[in-house]
Formats: sequence, structure tokens, C-alpha cells
Amino acid sequence: MQGYQQFCGLARALDLIGDRWNLLIVRELLIRERRHTELRAALPGVASNLLTDRLRHLVAAGIVERRQEEGRKAVVYALTPRGADLREPVLGLVRWGAPLMASGPRPGDTVQPQWLALAAHALLHGAVVTRPGRIAVEADGLALTVHAEAAGVRIELAREDRPDARVQAPTALVLGLLAGAVSARTATAMGARVQDDAGVLDALLAAAAAGRSA
Repeated sequence: MQGYQQFCGLARALDLIGDRWNLLIVRELLIRERRHTELRAALPGVASNLLTDRLRHLVAAGIVERRQEEGRKAVVYALTPRGADLREPVLGLVRWGAPLMASGPRPGDTVQPQWLALAAHALLHGAVVTRPGRIAVEADGLALTVHAEAAGVRIELAREDRPDARVQAPTALVLGLLAGAVSARTATAMGARVQDDAGVLDALLAAAAAGRSA
């Protein structure tokens, strides 16, 4: 793959991760290690041979590693420590791109639940929690729990039966809410079901908005 031939950190980074699919592979591996077949399922539209080529390139660049599952013959792909350093740049791009999704999926778009979890982490990361609690989010069959704690915000792909607040809405509306594009009141008017008697959700969204504007 031909590089940009520029003595610049951004150009050097793009030489390694700028080709199509590379950052989306990194996105999936930031969530968890995966087999080749799992990556193909998570990346609709990528041909098997192209995925193999991209993985080979990322392995050679020291961003991804191949390893054998313990006690099994299957090979899995995972980020190296150098690859894991891409977490903050990727989350930054997720934050930048989230407002572009407020209008909802385009025709033909694929929506996978783990992407909403990554977006929630990106959009709420760094919020200074003033009112701790657990927020249950349900969107298009996905259940995740936002733990707003004194130490920070933690996202868990699990259902919370006794939350302090609850949001039930389509994925696009949840993203708009987390990104600050719509308020909880507006989301409710648009069909979302929001329960926030203790004010945990409002406090977290306000803290996240303050963090993004700082």
C-alpha cells in the first residue's frame, strides 16, 4: 500500500490505518478480540479476501496480533498495546460523528448493538458525575446499563432490572440524546420512554455536555 510520503505524524498514522475498513476493524477489536468469521459478520460489505488482506497489513504494522484461543485451534485477532492506543482517537471520531447520526440510519445502513455501547462510552466518557446511579438503556433489542459512578462512567452490555433511570427509544434517538442533539423532553415528545424520577439521567447528560464544551 502506497503511503503519503509526508514527514507528518498524521500522514504516518494514515499510512497504517487510513485505508478503507482498517479503523472499523480497530473499532471491533476495541470491543473484544474476534475470529475472522466474527469480524466478517460485524463488518457487512467487506469481502473475505479483502478482510484477510487488511488484517495481514495491521498485523505487519504491529497494530493487531493473531493468537490461538486457549485449548482450541481457532485463531483470534486482538489489538496489540500499540493498537489499543488507538482507543482515544477512535472515541474522538465517534464523538465527532455522532451528531451526523441524529437523523437516523440511511437506507441500507446496518445497525449493530455493540456500536451503541461504544458510542455511549465515547459520548459520556469524562463526565464528572454529580449524581451517581444506574441508567438502563433499551434500543432496538439492545440492553445496556450506564453506571454513573464517582470514579467515572462505565458502560455494561447487560440489562439492569432495578435502575435509577430508564430510556427506551430507537437507536438514533438514543444517540441524539447522548450527543446532546435532543433533550430528554424532546426525546419523549418524539416517542422515547424516559423515566428519571431521581434526576440521574439529566445530571449525567448535563455533565457530559459540559465536558464536551470545556
